[in-house]
Amino acid sequence: MMSLATDYPVPSSSTDDFAALLDTELDSTSDTSPEAQDDDDDDDNYDSDVDRIKRRKVEVVESIVDSRSSNLHEEPEKALDASLKNDLCTHPGIIGGLCIQCGQKVDAQSGVAFGYIHKDLRLGSGEIARLCDKDLKHLISRSKLYLVLDLDHTLLNSTRYLDITPEEEYLRSQTDPLQDSLKGSLFRLDGMHMMTKLRPFVQTFLKEASRLFDMYIYTMGERAYAMEMAKILDPENVYFNSKVIAKGDCTQRHQKGLDVVLAQESAVLILDDTEQVWVKHKENLILMERYHFFASSCRQFGFSCQSLSQLKSDESEADGALATVLKVLKRVHNRFFDKMLRSVRKEILSGCKVVFSRVFPTKFQAENHHLWKMAEQLGATCSTEIDPTVTHVISTDAGTEKSRWALKEKKFLVHPRWIEATNYLWQKQPEGNFPVTQTKNPHGHDHPLSNQNSEALRHTQP
Repeated sequence: MMSLATDYPVPSSSTDDFAALLDTELDSTSDTSPEAQDDDDDDDNYDSDVDRIKRRKVEVVESIVDSRSSNLHEEPEKALDASLKNDLCTHPGIIGGLCIQCGQKVDAQSGVAFGYIHKDLRLGSGEIARLCDKDLKHLISRSKLYLVLDLDHTLLNSTRYLDITPEEEYLRSQTDPLQDSLKGSLFRLDGMHMMTKLRPFVQTFLKEASRLFDMYIYTMGERAYAMEMAKILDPENVYFNSKVIAKGDCTQRHQKGLDVVLAQESAVLILDDTEQVWVKHKENLILMERYHFFASSCRQFGFSCQSLSQLKSDESEADGALATVLKVLKRVHNRFFDKMLRSVRKEILSGCKVVFSRVFPTKFQAENHHLWKMAEQLGATCSTEIDPTVTHVISTDAGTEKSRWALKEKKFLVHPRWIEATNYLWQKQPEGNFPVTQTKNPHGHDHPLSNQNSEALRHTQP
């Protein structure tokens, strides 16, 4: 099966080629970082769903290929069936003017072009939304977000051979003493008549960022250049796969947009040195300090100062722009998931109003007790007084006034362990599993009021 990342931009029209497209389109959410591990049951369901879609779409394309090779005329009944099928199909995706689901001819300009995934691929808005939603759920389950990375002046700097100044001629020499310090970061691209210098710390940056983000390259450069840079940055193809977006993929002239990124906008961060190309997505943008290694880069932006290469210097690995922004990305990632964690936790006991009875020590400030705080973190409303809106009384003694009120009013009467179990298991636990024992009955014996409490539970809604 062909690899789009290596064989682009001349894909074949064979079924194997189409299967490769689907591998890239639908499996781009798989964890390609060096730290990847197997997912849990939810991911198994996700993968099985993706496999089902793949098989269905490959079958459709096989039928398209077969129909193209046949010169037989359709019978009237078959034509009618095809027409009905076409009417029912929403045409989620198109390749070469043919729907990838039903195989019918469709307006080749409908939908949004995703040429970086596969030549002539276009996806409808409904399919884009479906893929983004499914991909986000899968990504969140792995505690990841999306990161869109610019190339020039953000991750690297390139110059043409003819723009190299006399002060930079040492870069061409293989015997210059400075070549040792540049080894692994300076690349001569003779086929493109240019030279590329990677920004210090970039390899560590990509490795660390890949643990927190699914990453895209997005450049205003041509595709051939973008793919060459991707090979330099990611020679093992573990970070970007086919997620390389170039100038020809943009839907608006001189503008970059997230409409061609298969990702939920709210979960995307962008690193770029140019703010004006992200007019619609400034809130997602982290503006980078430009990397001017070559003299031509300084001239391009109107600087009369000497470049880093002319000074025979470079950015600091430890304190440079990429090392600094990596710390920012880690903080944003942590805060995103901390906020999500708090949001999910608050849903667990949402709608519950609890009153505590004989749980806290005498004269103890109730609001400061860990069980009170735990209940609030789980989304419950806590109160010191009973009223008709109370849903639960939490007590260690079924004989207290509030406990008896709970049974009389058919409210839930539960032991404090109910709060603790709910907190540990991240799910509201059955109240009947946490009965409250009366301290002493008239005969001097302890006994649980489980039967009474169960009767109350049968008549009470949670």
